[in-house]
Amino acid sequence: MSLAVVTGSAGLIGSETCRRFAAEGFDVVGIDNDMRAEFFGANASTTPTREKLARELPGYRHHALDIRDAAGVDALFRQLGSAVNLVVHTAAQPSHDWAARAPLVDFSVNALGTLHLLEATRQHCPEAVFIFTSTNKVYGDTPNRLPLVELEKRWEIPSDHAWVRGIDETMSIDQTKHSLFGASKVAADVAVQEYGRYFGMKTACFRGGCHTGPAHAGTELHGFLAYLMKCTVSGTKYRVFGYKGKQVRDNIHAHDLVEAFWQFFRAPRSGEVYNLGGSRHSNCSVLEAIEICEELSGRKLEWTYVEDNRVGDHIWWISDVRRFQEHYPGWQYRYALQGILREIHAACVLA
Repeated sequence: MSLAVVTGSAGLIGSETCRRFAAEGFDVVGIDNDMRAEFFGANASTTPTREKLARELPGYRHHALDIRDAAGVDALFRQLGSAVNLVVHTAAQPSHDWAARAPLVDFSVNALGTLHLLEATRQHCPEAVFIFTSTNKVYGDTPNRLPLVELEKRWEIPSDHAWVRGIDETMSIDQTKHSLFGASKVAADVAVQEYGRYFGMKTACFRGGCHTGPAHAGTELHGFLAYLMKCTVSGTKYRVFGYKGKQVRDNIHAHDLVEAFWQFFRAPRSGEVYNLGGSRHSNCSVLEAIEICEELSGRKLEWTYVEDNRVGDHIWWISDVRRFQEHYPGWQYRYALQGILREIHAACVLA
């Protein structure tokens, strides 16, 4: 029997992972204590998704375990033992702004929580594949030093620049402002790499841009496209923070990211790092996303502009995913931007 442990199992990426691996015959152990509700309020609670997983996945077992509890994490992994084939770690505090309000909580969740999971895996199921959802914020604000060009609705990189197809994994993570959130994720990211390189474990960091999809409980502090569409449909006022609303994000559907997890699981490597976002395949500026949301919903979004950008925020981010595609040529995108937003719109209408 194959067994997968998924942290943040009721979140966007976690729940998609649970479903994907359950479909492949895995029994799934989910770890999620709904800290998202604590971070962002009751509207961001993952409880409905947890209940749905319990109803729909026969082999799903849930543990409302706090990954900051080292003894609790160790006890669960000791109980599961070598039956664990895979650990997918998606649990996190994901917001720049929230991290600045509570740095100790942010670091204990993102960095120490990751270390607890790595060590429990090493002690009790060292042959298991360990996949970590990292972030492009490990690069800090270094992308903002690129020679960007201002266009009508977006910032862009010159067509002759080496990273015109996207930023690759060679960008430095040093000498940059990360935000406290970015710093805690750097610590976790490097630890995941080190357990792969030093102990020979099968680990990978997937450095994403904007993860998205219809299951995302988007809020102002986290979940760009989901929150933007929610505001458009509901008539809630939206705030654009800095960069004239021309800041560019690449957006990857949860399905496409989890398919990459599946490809890595089937042929794992040690201590790997991959930039994996929407790339040139799926990206937009805030202004462009507003236009698409208005078009799909048939409603005008009421929004205001705040001149100050968020600390450590990127002006332009597009991932170069070619390294992952070179290692795993069987992986390809199913969703582009329009398809993603159509699904999110449908989910908002039904909510």
